[in-house]
Amino acid sequence: MEIILKQDVPNLGHKDDVVIVKNGYAVNYLIPQGMAIMATSSAKKVHAENMRQRAHKEAKIREEATALAAKLEGVQVTLATKVSSTGKIFGSVNNIQVADALAEKGFTIDRKNITITGEASIKEVGIYDAVVKCHKEIKANIKIEIVGEE
Repeated sequence: MEIILKQDVPNLGHKDDVVIVKNGYAVNYLIPQGMAIMATSSAKKVHAENMRQRAHKEAKIREEATALAAKLEGVQVTLATKVSSTGKIFGSVNNIQVADALAEKGFTIDRKNITITGEASIKEVGIYDAVVKCHKEIKANIKIEIVGEE
């Protein structure tokens, strides 16, 4: 069944995407939850008109995301945490703490858009890589340095 998404759906698509899903998934979950509408011919025409009007707004948002990604590229965030004598962190460092550290540097990034590459969480002192998603296709790489708290 072909549907038009009304909001972002993880592992399926973004808002206003036209996707094909199984009938049961659309009829029993996506449409009743208000996440999608059926892609009838009239709905497709309305969708096409809305997309045409929104195209210039998207271009501006994409420009801003590209500028943000350029500023973020290569930024290094230093987080001080309590560590043991062997260099292991008490607890772990996650994307929430990285988002807070970026906020201190003047970047307002939602924690859901930060992905620590390689591992689910950071548990040792060192330098780690993270990816910040600025837009659908625009991403920036940052470094996270974990140091012991004094």
